[in-house]
Amino acid sequence: MTATNDFKNRVRTGWQQVLQGVLSRARDLGPKAVLAFDLDSTLFDNLPRQARILREYGQVHQIAALADCAPHHFTGGWDLRAPLKNVGLTAEQAEALYPDLKAYWAERFFTSEYCVDDVAIEGAAAFTHKVVATGAKLAYVTGRQESMREGSVECMRREGLALPDGKNVVLIMKPTLEEDDDAFKRVAHARLRELGEVIAAFDNEPTHVNDYRRVFPEAMSIHLATDHSGRPVVPLEDIVSVPHFGI
Repeated sequence: MTATNDFKNRVRTGWQQVLQGVLSRARDLGPKAVLAFDLDSTLFDNLPRQARILREYGQVHQIAALADCAPHHFTGGWDLRAPLKNVGLTAEQAEALYPDLKAYWAERFFTSEYCVDDVAIEGAAAFTHKVVATGAKLAYVTGRQESMREGSVECMRREGLALPDGKNVVLIMKPTLEEDDDAFKRVAHARLRELGEVIAAFDNEPTHVNDYRRVFPEAMSIHLATDHSGRPVVPLEDIVSVPHFGI
């Protein structure tokens, strides 16, 4: 993903009131309302997961500089060359290691074993419980595949998020890793309609939050100004960006 501050300048004073307004509308509609949340970089920060993978790669390949790799080394978003350079490797060394590291990373990042290292975005856990308390339905809609369900739920439990119960809180995941994220999110729109009236959707990815805005024009589409895929897409002008859920 790209650098974490790309969309920070979209966050405007009063964004907390936008989140409060979403909760107020959810209370008004109760069980008729549906609120959709992405997971990665929306409710969860997965840089601890990434740092763990790089530390383990360093152990396997005896690269001492990676022993202390931490989330703050990922200054280039999800570009794995940035943390390599930030722990002390040269640009040439980072480029040479990158292809093998990327393959090592891909084998581990999309697994239950590693996603349990994620931590909740500020205020995310409390906000999910506030949603549930309104009586509305909460839908986690994620590009993670079904094989990551166990680790995802375990991480939700540890971080204190509202847990899926198959009724009022649901977790909608891709069937397989290979399925395209964009296509899956669009298929998920139909499943959300089956749950009730979508009144709000939260996502860090501009493509996805823009899709929510177009498909559910009466809903509040809210962009998390954390990080994203780096594609040359920006949130639509009337979409509100928020830094986190701490209200």
